[in-house]
This record gives sequence, structure tokens and C-alpha cells, in this order.
Amino acid sequence: MILENKLNITDQIELAKAEERISKQKAKQLFDSGDIAKVEVGTFAGLSFIHAYLFEDIYAFAGKIRDVNIAKGNFRFAPLMYLEASLKHIDTMPQSMFDEIVEKYVEMNVAHPFREGNGRATRIWLDLMLKNEIQQVVDWNRVDKEEYLSAMQRSVVKDLEIKTL
Repeated sequence: MILENKLNITDQIELAKAEERISKQKAKQLFDSGDIAKVEVGTFAGLSFIHAYLFEDIYAFAGKIRDVNIAKGNFRFAPLMYLEASLKHIDTMPQSMFDEIVEKYVEMNVAHPFREGNGRATRIWLDLMLKNEIQQVVDWNRVDKEEYLSAMQRSVVKDLEIKTL
């Protein structure tokens, strides 16, 4: 199923390429423009701002909580009926140390609040918490994509692996 999009693209591969290209341009613009300073670090409101910024040219739902249940493979993300409560809980989670930040990131991944683009938006959200709280960021160019995705899938059960990537 191809998501309805503002680009009127009907081919999944073409849409994925456009998404990647546009969201990378918008991520660069987010930092270059200084708009990144407007982000409320470590909150769903901040993540929503990032998501809207990255995907507003592609999807009408950019920055908005999803209205359907979603899954990837055999993993079901937070059910819609619990999603808002889950996001409120995540907002209250501590984020002053590395382990706390990663735990919060893992919980947000399980929530998966948007229809599409969760990974790209939450990686920026994670880096903002890391930079703000412990003055570090992830060099995503050094992270193997397959290892990362695999570790994120297993992080629901055990987050140690994601902490070492």
C-alpha cells in the first residue's frame, strides 16, 4: 500500500527515494536555519516538530499522531488505544544520563507515533537529547544500517545492544 502523499507519487520505490531525498534536505535546513533551536528537547512535542519539519512537503499527516495501528514484520508498535498515554509517559521519563536517554529513545521507537518517517525524526530527537544532556551525538555515518535496525528490533526486550552501537 502506498501512502497518500502531496507529491502524487504512486510507485513505492519512487516515493521512498523522494522521501529520503527531501527529508535529508529538510534535516540539513533544520540545522542550517537555526530552527533546531525551537525544538523542545526530549518531548513528544519536540519530536512532532521535527517530524513535521522533515515531512511537511510529502505528507499531510506530518507531525501528527497516527490514526491507525501499524506493524513492521512481526512487531506491532504501540496500539492506537494506548498511544497517547504512552507518549505522555515517555515525556516524563528522565533523560540526564546516557542509559536514560537510550531507554527513552527505545520507548519512543516502540510507540512509533507517526504513519511514516519515525526513524529519521527520532534519530534527530535522540541526538538533541544526547547533545543537550551529555554533550555527545551519534555519528550515524559510522553505524551499520542493518546492525542498527536489528538492534532496534531486539531493543524492546534488551536495550544493551543499541547502547553499544
